[in-house]
Amino acid sequence: MIFPTYNERENISFILPEVLKINSQIHILVVDDSSPDKTYEVVEQFAKEESRIHLLLRKEKKGLGRAYIAGFQWALQEGFDFIIEMDADFSHRPVDLNPILEAAEKNDFVVGSRYTEGGGTKNWGLGRRLLSRGGSLYSRWILGFPLHDWTGGFNGWHARVLQGIGLEYVKSEGYSFQIELKYKALLKGFKGKEVPILFEERRVGQSKMSSRIVLEALFRVWKLKYSKNKC
Repeated sequence: MIFPTYNERENISFILPEVLKINSQIHILVVDDSSPDKTYEVVEQFAKEESRIHLLLRKEKKGLGRAYIAGFQWALQEGFDFIIEMDADFSHRPVDLNPILEAAEKNDFVVGSRYTEGGGTKNWGLGRRLLSRGGSLYSRWILGFPLHDWTGGFNGWHARVLQGIGLEYVKSEGYSFQIELKYKALLKGFKGKEVPILFEERRVGQSKMSSRIVLEALFRVWKLKYSKNKC
């Protein structure tokens, strides 16, 4: 389990024990970009008392995609077989880990999907719903695979997938990072499954979504489609 964090001090102390209760085999890696609110200090304290909590502290903020790449590389080096991306702000519900873990037994990767039957969002305005849903429909149309939730970040990957897609060539950030991972996995022939999740607005703090991230995703999809080095 990888939590990328930046100023999540108020959330992290609550989410860590909630996730650990789901399954005794779960380990959590927090990848923190030297948060000004010192999120990493809370994680360090938890790690002293719980061996399943780990911290990867980076010197500066380098973006969500780079945080996940660093986390994936750490997990692969440590020998973990199934690695889940998850937000630390409770927008991804710990209870939704159960169907993701179940689906992982028969699939190469699992997408926690807001837009498959049974999934959804909570406490979102109309503009954000249209932007998110439209981004996934846009990606599905251009990239040509029948996936419903391209932009969501609650996903699980077997090590063989991350090793097979070439993490060193993944350059995207934000929404487009999630799109790129899924596209490259599908191009490689890996089998994915969408399971429904309910995405809730974060409990504390402000969303880190920006217009730059959205615009990057819109343009990056075309680059992925026509790139000579897709994998």
